[in-house]
Amino acid sequence: MSNEFKKYERILKGAANHRRIEMLYLLKREPELSLAEITDSLKINLKTASEHLRRLTASGLIMKRYDSSFVRHKVSAIGETVLTFLRMLE
Repeated sequence: MSNEFKKYERILKGAANHRRIEMLYLLKREPELSLAEITDSLKINLKTASEHLRRLTASGLIMKRYDSSFVRHKVSAIGETVLTFLRMLE
């Protein structure tokens, strides 16, 4: 059971930042965005956005798809569950 708890911890830590939550909501509304499109939409620094996307991917909350020279991002099934949970807190 310990591995399950570690999995939950990884997921929660992945979402434990207001900017990452904002990215999840954005990617839910507009799936398949590139890093540049995300930074433009949220008006944030490219390096900061890249690090947040890395953490979201590592925690399993978003998925990447390689499209020639771009990487596209969308919310994963786990990310959808986290968004549902967050909506319950509103």
